[in-house]
Amino acid sequence: MASYRDLLVWRKAMDLAEGAYALGKLMPKAEQFRLTAQLLRAAVSVPANIAEGRARTGRREFLHFLSIASGSLAETETLLMLAVRSGLLERERALPVFRTAEEVGRMLTALKQNLSRKASAA
Repeated sequence: MASYRDLLVWRKAMDLAEGAYALGKLMPKAEQFRLTAQLLRAAVSVPANIAEGRARTGRREFLHFLSIASGSLAETETLLMLAVRSGLLERERALPVFRTAEEVGRMLTALKQNLSRKASAA
């Protein structure tokens, strides 16, 4: 694998960030510098940390950045839930992004487990 761009999890995480941006446009202008900004930062952090970790030299570093990406994913999901619960977003509009987040989460878990097994075997 030559690049982070070859990773399916990075591509899905990019879809997640793109979906978060689309939802951010639906949120009230009053939230632009509050919840919306925090949501977008968290969502962008997921693919950014996958890319940065993949660009590092060692498996241990990659695992570290995948862990950070998982934390940012949890933050993204939490902020989306808060936006829905507080009435800033309609649940139906947010559902596709929630589904993408779940898929990214499963992929991150599988990748971390695979890398951890390889690290143990080495």
